[in-house]
Amino acid sequence: MLQTLDHVPAFILGRRTDVLAANRLARAVLTDFDALPAPRRNLACYYLLDPEARERVTDWERIAAETVAMLRLEAGRHPDDRRLADLVGELTLRSPEFTTWWNDHRVLRRTHGTKHYRHPLAGDLVFSYESLQPPGDPDQTLCVYNVEPGSPTEQALQLLQSWSAV
Repeated sequence: MLQTLDHVPAFILGRRTDVLAANRLARAVLTDFDALPAPRRNLACYYLLDPEARERVTDWERIAAETVAMLRLEAGRHPDDRRLADLVGELTLRSPEFTTWWNDHRVLRRTHGTKHYRHPLAGDLVFSYESLQPPGDPDQTLCVYNVEPGSPTEQALQLLQSWSAV
């Protein structure tokens, strides 16, 4: 399904924000998760621990705080999840902001919204995203970054698509 969504960034997250799969444009806009070691293929780790994310995500503080709130929701739903507890422990130790946001006790379910990125080659990108959970697997979420037809972001994605063509 991700390959059919080749005109917009799309990826699949597990409940711990593990990036289970990503299409070419998602790897071009965010980071190439496929090139990372398997334990580092995680959206929360990317946003909170990778210095590149602070440069790429225009509204980094909001997005990072929302990601922490999503992890807190999952921690409440799965209190005995050892891998999630390990991730929270790592983020507590390595991200200066994580503890403050975690201690806010905010919870958030992925649904929809807007994200802004600053790509080093394509410039500023604005997406309206939708997050969908398949009925048969509530632990996976399909995230699709849509663009306004005719917008500068759509034009920039066309350039990124041609630059990242295999």
